[in-house]
Amino acid sequence: MFSYSPASQCLLSLALIGLVLINYQLLVAADDSTRTVVQDAAKPHIILILADDMGFDDVSFRGSNEFLTPNIDALAYHGRILERLYAPAICTPSRGALMTGRFPIHTGTQHFVISNEEPWGLHTNYTILPEIFQKAGYSTNLVGKWHLGFAKREFTPTYRGFDYHYGYWGGFIDYYHRRSQMPVPHYSMGYDFYRNMEVECGDYGTYMTDLLTREAERIIHANNNTKPLLLLLSHLAVHTGNANAPLEAPAEEIAKFHYIKDPNRRKYAAMVSRLDQSVGQVIRALEKTNMLRNSIVIFQSDNGGPSVGQFANTASNWPLRGQKSTPWEGGVRVAGAIWSPSIRELGSVFHPTMYIGDWLPTLAAAANIPLNSTELRLDGINLWPALTNHSATNQSARTVNREIVHYLDDIWHVAALQKGDWKYVNGTTAAGRFDNLLTYRELYDTDPRGSDYFAAVGNSTVSAVLRKYTEVEVTRDQVMSLRAEAAIKCGNGVQHGCNPLVEECLYNVATDPCERNNLASQPEYNSILRGMRKRVRKHRSTALPVANRRGHYENSPARHRCLWAPFLEEAPSEEFFICGLYGMPCETSS
Repeated sequence: MFSYSPASQCLLSLALIGLVLINYQLLVAADDSTRTVVQDAAKPHIILILADDMGFDDVSFRGSNEFLTPNIDALAYHGRILERLYAPAICTPSRGALMTGRFPIHTGTQHFVISNEEPWGLHTNYTILPEIFQKAGYSTNLVGKWHLGFAKREFTPTYRGFDYHYGYWGGFIDYYHRRSQMPVPHYSMGYDFYRNMEVECGDYGTYMTDLLTREAERIIHANNNTKPLLLLLSHLAVHTGNANAPLEAPAEEIAKFHYIKDPNRRKYAAMVSRLDQSVGQVIRALEKTNMLRNSIVIFQSDNGGPSVGQFANTASNWPLRGQKSTPWEGGVRVAGAIWSPSIRELGSVFHPTMYIGDWLPTLAAAANIPLNSTELRLDGINLWPALTNHSATNQSARTVNREIVHYLDDIWHVAALQKGDWKYVNGTTAAGRFDNLLTYRELYDTDPRGSDYFAAVGNSTVSAVLRKYTEVEVTRDQVMSLRAEAAIKCGNGVQHGCNPLVEECLYNVATDPCERNNLASQPEYNSILRGMRKRVRKHRSTALPVANRRGHYENSPARHRCLWAPFLEEAPSEEFFICGLYGMPCETSS
């Protein structure tokens, strides 16, 4: 306890009265010099951990034992597993939907990602998530990937509502040197790592997952529960790096998975493992700062994993068909979980359909931030009442019958729409090369920890912390029951296949999540098929023009000091810099 003088006590009493009147609490720390004021409980800390290109089946709470993710699993078992969580099938559209609460067709991002050399960004007319929370008094922080444009300063994170950014602006970098080379001709390697608007060289050579995690921990400890925190930890993991070394992880981490025969899959497992450890470190930091009691923690991937083809990282979306960049469930259905003391039914599965664009209105509701629906024109919906109150989960017809435009790209001629349990697909990407089931669950290369899965999860950092906040103990039976409930059940084989290049496809994804049985040709579903066509036409009439723009060779890092920088605001150098392993920013030649 503190010892105060009478004058100090008087002042403290007055301060306490004022704080009570505005629903604040005073937390007295163990040292007079470190008194900490806890922010309004009506404004919870929000921590969203976003994985990049993680496969749907690469979290072990779905049932896989090839390699375990005990911290992510513990978050899911202590919180709620987001059973039917969807996102656009590729990075920029997904992140645009997260930031705006809109479908990609309503931001012009529906066709493809912003490649680093392209001179455009998410339109600055849109009021986006960090701007809304910043205005409401939050400390807004982005650690890691942005990928919504940097050709002009006005496109970059600290001009779009983030008080602070530590990370990279483009689509990917490598894991140690922070460089990227776009897979297009005539563009050099470029350095892409910033602290706000300044090139950042500190801790150069540190493994990127560890580096970003440390920075997230630093932000949490610096905040120390004094102000509502919005932290988006947007990991590079498990996206590939550059083509010369696409999969990278520390040697000691790779060695843990020696039993996996495929060397690339072994590296990928190590990358996932480091990501899983990051979740544990963030939870521990929130606990140490006493912030967890008033926090919402979310984990999810931005899209399905790329098993094969460009940027392939060996991710598994089993048993879903397709992968990243496709309209199938393997491209748009993602792993996710949420934990918060505000959730009444902790340790359960959340079954209603959810979309990444729902986070803006949902988290705003959680933080009691009113939204201007006319200005924002949201496609996402507020699911906070359903997430926090199990009895309210199925009460909203809007939740049950919600509509998601998964794909509507008139350049690639792909349409994919979901309404309730019905999903319509017409057309596909890459001439259908990635439309099938691309991976199978490994039955022989299994994690030794899987012999006692419950113990592996129970011994995790996240379990050790979160069990303090759970009134009812999470038991072995409960864990195994939730794991079984989260597993995807495909049904009985292919009943009627579909080639989307020549015919329409219609599925009930509640009973046929693996999209094996095309119902479009069956007469009893004609009215549903007509309704889906009509809705596609309606959405097409509201779509904005595609915003992608072709880059120019003058945008290459070789003309901008070997940097991926705001090239539209900086005249290209008359000389060409030789950008490669050496001679780049933050690097010294040997």
